[in-house]
Amino acid sequence: MKAKARAHANIALIKYWGKEDEELSIPNNSSLSLTLEAFYTETEVEFSELISEDEFYLDNRKDDITLLKVSKFLDLFRDRLNIKTRAIVKSINYVPTAAGLASSASAFAALAAAANKASGLNLNDKALSTFARKGSGSATRSIYGGIVEWQKGDSDQTSYAIEIDDANWDIGMVVVLVNSNEKKISSTKAMKQTVLTSPYYPSWVKDSEKDLIDIKAAIKDRDIRKIGEISERNALKMHATMLAAKPPIMYFEPNSILVIQIVQQLREKGIAAYFTMDAGPNVKILCKLSDANTIKEDLLKSFDKKDIIVTKVGPKVQII
Repeated sequence: MKAKARAHANIALIKYWGKEDEELSIPNNSSLSLTLEAFYTETEVEFSELISEDEFYLDNRKDDITLLKVSKFLDLFRDRLNIKTRAIVKSINYVPTAAGLASSASAFAALAAAANKASGLNLNDKALSTFARKGSGSATRSIYGGIVEWQKGDSDQTSYAIEIDDANWDIGMVVVLVNSNEKKISSTKAMKQTVLTSPYYPSWVKDSEKDLIDIKAAIKDRDIRKIGEISERNALKMHATMLAAKPPIMYFEPNSILVIQIVQQLREKGIAAYFTMDAGPNVKILCKLSDANTIKEDLLKSFDKKDIIVTKVGPKVQII
């Protein structure tokens, strides 16, 4: 009753922002992401009759604050199996936590996979993605590698992720760590505030549906420029809804703007580089993997080497 899993973070090209059902984490719109090799979480789950309460360790430190959420998530497996056995969970996060780099996606995908194996429930990937979704919405996409679509659905059974392309071609990302500290406004809080108060939110949801159709066509053609254009505008539209919220929510920092300006200058030189941002100041640059080091060289004029990470496409969740 012990297993260890590794799951990789994913960065949304068509964003998920806002929930139709808070309890089940069913989103207001479908989304699409790219799984990244460079950022991942490794989690070990051991169910044991020798303990009376769950225990959770994050990066080798006992974490009683997150324990409640972890225990509630493990209950999904215990309830399905009709068992009460407690578990020891040890998680190492190779993603800056709560910095807008999808750490919760890799964290709950890894937890889901390890708990699935350790408990003996042995769900298939599709069903596992519905479990992961209840830990963190974007975790449903980190069950898979490559380019992944989270289909909105309208129930617990119909809201799940599928891989639509293995992305085994010339595509990658350059991630710029503008600020790896924990953000001041959590994604959950910002999401609720945007949905409730932004006058632009309904239009963003409607536009995202069209963006998803358009980007899937561009992916089929492997048209990196079209993919980049669509994802960049989708991200800006999402941030526009946040800026129009009451009170306004802004994740941009001066160096976020600097990265965006560098990306725009690179495009003027003919390089297919496109930025995207989630709920945090860090900027991800979608590009041809073959152009990634050229982009990195340009960024090194303004940023430290340690803050620039080139990554290729990551694999699906794995038992290790």
